[in-house]
Amino acid sequence: MARALSAREAMNIKKRTLDFEGGMYDAFGQPERRGVWFVWGESGNGKTSFVMQLCKELARHGCVAYDSLEEGTALTMINTLRRYGMDEAGNRFRLLDCEKMDELSARMDRHKSPDFYVIDSFQYTQMTYREYVAFKEAHRNKLIIFISHAEGKMPAGVAARKVMYDATLKIYVEGFKAFSKGRFIGPSGEFVIWREGAERYWGGKNEKQD
Repeated sequence: MARALSAREAMNIKKRTLDFEGGMYDAFGQPERRGVWFVWGESGNGKTSFVMQLCKELARHGCVAYDSLEEGTALTMINTLRRYGMDEAGNRFRLLDCEKMDELSARMDRHKSPDFYVIDSFQYTQMTYREYVAFKEAHRNKLIIFISHAEGKMPAGVAARKVMYDATLKIYVEGFKAFSKGRFIGPSGEFVIWREGAERYWGGKNEKQD
């Protein structure tokens, strides 16, 4: 049985965090650099743009592996990388071509493997919630970011919704804004992905996210 900690002992445990700055800090503060993040939103709302900006920011803090399960190395993915200048991240951003989850898990166990993993998308993993829990527990020292399809304002599918509820940081994308709905929230709790598009979308709307 694990030893119970006093409040003082627990509060003195040192955690490695991501020293976000600017818009990322305003939205998400300085989150722990391990755990599970979950990003979802309907197509056409800026989800891909946000994820690429997030990958660039994460590449400042370590190496990012992007498992492109949906698109692989299709021209659409290559054009996305060009559009967001992902080559500027150098060797700190690595694109994985439809790497299956068991192969990805083996990669994560290697010495000096990447620090951060983006899996696009959760639906293409075909994982059950039980399989997700086993995967998460096997890689507790990594940051795992799942990208998900959406049905309205919720992730698509029962397993995806369960993962969303379990995730340390939940990020909902709508109208070219990314909203923090998890346990790490910065001063504003939102990240503007594309200012002109956000202003056009949210003009006159109530921006509060339930």
